[in-house]
Amino acid sequence: MRIATTAVLTDETISPARLARELEERGFDGLYLPEHTHIPISRESPSPMGGELPRDYGRTLDPLVALATAASVTTRLHLGTSILLAAQHDPIVLAKQIATLDLLAQGRFTLGVGFGWNAEEAADHGVEWRTRRALVRDRIALMRALWAPEPTPYEGEFGSVPASHAHPKPSRTGGPRLLLGGAPGPTLFAHIAEYADGWMPNSGRGLGDSLARLRTAWQEAGRAPGQPPEVVLSYVLPSPGKLAHFREQGVEEFVLLLPSGDERDVLRTLDDYAQYL
Repeated sequence: MRIATTAVLTDETISPARLARELEERGFDGLYLPEHTHIPISRESPSPMGGELPRDYGRTLDPLVALATAASVTTRLHLGTSILLAAQHDPIVLAKQIATLDLLAQGRFTLGVGFGWNAEEAADHGVEWRTRRALVRDRIALMRALWAPEPTPYEGEFGSVPASHAHPKPSRTGGPRLLLGGAPGPTLFAHIAEYADGWMPNSGRGLGDSLARLRTAWQEAGRAPGQPPEVVLSYVLPSPGKLAHFREQGVEEFVLLLPSGDERDVLRTLDDYAQYL
């Protein structure tokens, strides 16, 4: 069982370098960071957790830059996004950023990708909300063409690239481990089975039934039966019974939620979470 953490890091919180060093020293497995480029003041999209959106959401650090900082002060800690909003990026630039980060982290990077909940934020990036899932799929395919060992062209619905010299390459052929976030459903599971390595849910509600459906979709897509989809349960507020319950259902990696308070709050929580290592 692997125990990682996540936090909404901002210009007012503990720094990514300090947090990464503390995590590695204590023996945690990883650090995952979320992404929001901006939060429009006027919006109709409801907060994913209900109620008012926490202030920190509008102050988040860029996850790839923050993780590069974390990579520079650690040697073992795994690093990832939970999640990166791929639809909001130029895929050619993003492919370069991800491959560079994976190189600097010596293969320790996991790409967690989501489809987003904030329609107004996505619209400012030119994303048409109803096609965002297809857009993300297209973005991933284009990036994989750039990550291929030999120059490989790609022609997609939303973007294309000619056969090109593009370096560095990710340490793993085809790109870093790719996890898709999102609520369970046939569309998400079909996408995971088609082009991802696994699922990154942020809720354990009904997880047993969802995992059964995901594994069925995985098998029907012809994915290797001896290599089931990875499941990384994120944004977990832990208890011994909760982790044991989900581990019995097949979850091998947990991403525990840290507070967005000052350094003392974060370090105090890390000391408490150490019991789960």
